[in-house]
Amino acid sequence: MRLIGTVSPDRPLLVVAVREEAAHLDERLPVLLTGIGKINATAALATVLARGERPSEIVNLGTAGALKSGWAGTHEIARVLQHDIDTPALEALTGRSYGAPLTLGSAPGPVLATGDLFVSDEEARARLARSADLVDMEGYAVAVVARRAELPVRLVKHVSDEAGEGAGNSWRDAVDGCAKILAEWVAEHLH
Repeated sequence: MRLIGTVSPDRPLLVVAVREEAAHLDERLPVLLTGIGKINATAALATVLARGERPSEIVNLGTAGALKSGWAGTHEIARVLQHDIDTPALEALTGRSYGAPLTLGSAPGPVLATGDLFVSDEEARARLARSADLVDMEGYAVAVVARRAELPVRLVKHVSDEAGEGAGNSWRDAVDGCAKILAEWVAEHLH
């Protein structure tokens, strides 16, 4: 975890997994580098917010894999779900819902599946494509922490690769270009 800049109530906090994805962000807005995965994202954001540092909103920026052919570009996520928790089984067992999907706004947009699995095989990609358009490893965690802290949250993802075979090599090749595009999105949409 690394916080770059100062969190203040008049500015959003940019939450990014790794420095490669944040490489082209300027220093006008604070950036929290969480590390990869749901636990790192949860722990990092919860730690910063527990210090009493409250931004105007949380904006999770990052790369995502496309689960379906044809997905490219930068997208604000409309709905996010966890793909590596068996919500129906846990609900049947306990009578309570754990990890239910979250709707993030009323505008149309893609569904993001979050999990601690880097999707690099076609079987996992096909399974996830039945319920989502894109996949990442932090979005759901960031959304849950922001909601519990009663802060507005947005997830903004740029497609870096088609999840599945070769995704690791594709991500490495694409991440710097994705980081530039995400920085342009920030300059255009956040002040």
